[in-house]
Amino acid sequence: MFYLELLVVLAAIFIGARIGGIGLGVMGAIGLIILTFVFHLEPTSPPIDVMLIILAVISASAALQASQGLTYMVCLAEKLLRRHPERITFVAPIVCYLFTFVAGTGHIAYSILPIIAELSTKTGIRPERPLSISVIASQQAITASPITAATVALAALLAPQGIEIIDILKISIPATLIGVVAGAFVVNKIGKELKLDPVFNEKLKDPEFVKALSEESKPIELSSIPRSAKVSVLIFLAAVLLIILFGAAPGLRPAWSAADGTVRSISMVSVIEMLMMGAAALIMVVSKLKVAALSSGNIFRAGNEAVIAIFGVAWMGDTFIKGNYAFIESGIQDMVLAAPWTFATALFVMSILLFSQAATVRAMMPLGIALGIPAGFLIAMFPSVNGYFFIPNYPTIIAAIGFDKTGTTRIGKYVLNHSFMLPGIVSTVLAVVAGFVLVILFGV
Repeated sequence: MFYLELLVVLAAIFIGARIGGIGLGVMGAIGLIILTFVFHLEPTSPPIDVMLIILAVISASAALQASQGLTYMVCLAEKLLRRHPERITFVAPIVCYLFTFVAGTGHIAYSILPIIAELSTKTGIRPERPLSISVIASQQAITASPITAATVALAALLAPQGIEIIDILKISIPATLIGVVAGAFVVNKIGKELKLDPVFNEKLKDPEFVKALSEESKPIELSSIPRSAKVSVLIFLAAVLLIILFGAAPGLRPAWSAADGTVRSISMVSVIEMLMMGAAALIMVVSKLKVAALSSGNIFRAGNEAVIAIFGVAWMGDTFIKGNYAFIESGIQDMVLAAPWTFATALFVMSILLFSQAATVRAMMPLGIALGIPAGFLIAMFPSVNGYFFIPNYPTIIAAIGFDKTGTTRIGKYVLNHSFMLPGIVSTVLAVVAGFVLVILFGV
């Protein structure tokens, strides 16, 4: 029965991923119905805490976007990139990483990618190099930010083992940064120099193309951005810093004494929900935003799709794992404990199918916990959920290809030999390796 049930789970994930959007969540519900009513597995509880955290974070991020706070951040990034165009292959991915880390969403990369493409072309640097690693950097930062759905989901799953969100961050932040920097060094040598690229030289025969290259795009003027946008950024950053502070110092959180003498402090789940919702409220008041401005943005829509996806997939996955725990434990526990990297491979493959770090965490990490993999090892393997660059159809990948007018950033003849494969593999593998080293050093 195990393999039939596994087939149902994989089929629901595959069909849902093909549908896209909320398709992953609703197909997860179909899989759950089959597991419950056909195979008589007892359904577990839906992941309410993770879903509420995502809703709180996207409320704050959507308010920041509507207040033009994200526009202000992009303006600052543009000034930094234009100041050092010759180092763009190394500066651009760090900028994308930091912006995703702060905003909690990779969607902010859409605003930075055209700037990277333009500056690298005008500087004579092959745009494929900074564009490819910048896209990968925005993905890696998802597994390092304290306010992303993936990080919060992992923290919630590992909380019963005494793991705080700061325990995840002190491993994932340096590990992913090491992976991104290593990826930048690798891509700095890929492909021919722009002036020697045959595709680019062929395009230079087109007068319209040459004219477009010579045109200067107008940078965003700081004076055109309202003061409330800058205040909104400060509010959002303050909320993020407070989350990190409360995670690093549990003693600062409010605590209450029970009748039996035990002391219980507020959970980080509640802290994140309160601070993010509070930040959204303050931004709305300061910027005098209308509610419709928040719900119409792409961050709000994408975040709600993520909630539905996690709702269905995580509920189905938890039910499958709980119903087959004995079989799973007896069959593969020894292998996974002896070679933890095999579970990292499973996380990577599942992320390719799910196109979501958070959904992968909620679908697979409970299995790792059930198998008895140490919490530190699961944290080290966390960056391996960044595998959705493998098949080049993710929106940021398509956007980067579109922004590169020189044609150097491309999907190869065999599809998988695309511009993002090498930096993606290098960054992910080295981030996981660095994670294991850091776990040993910190004793997590």
